Amino acid sequence: MTAPRFGSLQEGASPAAGAENFVELARAGGARVERIASRAVRHGDWYEQAWPEFVLLVAGSAALEFADGSTHELKPGDWALLPSQCRHRVAWTDSAGETLWLAVHLPPG
Repeated sequence: MTAPRFGSLQEGASPAAGAENFVELARAGGARVERIASRAVRHGDWYEQAWPEFVLLVAGSAALEFADGSTHELKPGDWALLPSQCRHRVAWTDSAGETLWLAVHLPPG
């Protein structure tokens, strides 16, 4: 039997200015859970993943930009469910400090 694990999203390395830090928290059944810490990412790389992704903004603020040119701003507590093949990127994160995300990468299909 596996013992329960506990942690805090507030714990973890803070990235350098302009960077992101990814930490895998769990993996099971084809799903993966990550803690993502961002500091002032501006027009990051485009993502177009083969799986759906659920993201929750925990702290800070950010905007997601989509291939059609639209953007959606997020504040703490806001979430998005991005379908597979949804081309997106982080347009910006809070310039005053760290932006913290919880991302769940779901199995394809």
